[in-house]
Amino acid sequence: MVVEDEHDIAQLLALHLGDNDFEVTIACDGHEGMRQAFARKWDLIILDIRLPGPDGLSICRALRREQAYVPILMLTSKSLELDRVLGLELGADDYVTKPFSVTELVARVRAIFRRIESLEKTIPGVGEAIEIASIKIDPASRQVTVGRDRVKLTAREFDLLLHFARHPGLVFSRAQLLDQVWGYGHEGYEHTVNSHINRLRAKIEPDSTQPSLIVTVWGVGYKLDPEPQAASAA
Repeated sequence: MVVEDEHDIAQLLALHLGDNDFEVTIACDGHEGMRQAFARKWDLIILDIRLPGPDGLSICRALRREQAYVPILMLTSKSLELDRVLGLELGADDYVTKPFSVTELVARVRAIFRRIESLEKTIPGVGEAIEIASIKIDPASRQVTVGRDRVKLTAREFDLLLHFARHPGLVFSRAQLLDQVWGYGHEGYEHTVNSHINRLRAKIEPDSTQPSLIVTVWGVGYKLDPEPQAASAA
């Protein structure tokens, strides 16, 4: 689905995506976009940020509160860097700035689908639940429990935790996490990783002010400690 209030741009996207074998539905404002977003399961939603009614960030935020994951590509104005950062932090998979090359946009769409297909490939062991310390991660249901409590993670927080859990002990730079978890390099937006790490720690760490699971390797990045050390009793 394309949520875009500029008629010419919406039609241009529908034409070129249609030429690339995508079936496209257009919503022309935020109210229709919000309604349609929850009316059925979409394979991808392209959201303009500036919309009449609820804006693209509001729709993205609402979608990321849901358990079901849908890929989101944001359309942003070149001058509005804050909107791009907010979009990524809310869980958008990628963004394209206006004015944009249609060829580039189609390439970004295909890159998102390639990443999803790669994650969904049936590889022995990949779909099995992972247990580290008191945390259990179930890739099939995309559910996480800490002890006996189920923890609600956003789609991006879950992908980030799963990536760490599949590579315990390995250190990843912020740029590597952007490339491997977000699926596309976003040079200059490494602080997006910091924000997601902090929110993830708040949900899974016994004490997020003294993280023992997802630890910082100063000057390098982050890693998941497969044998977290309990804090000493005072």
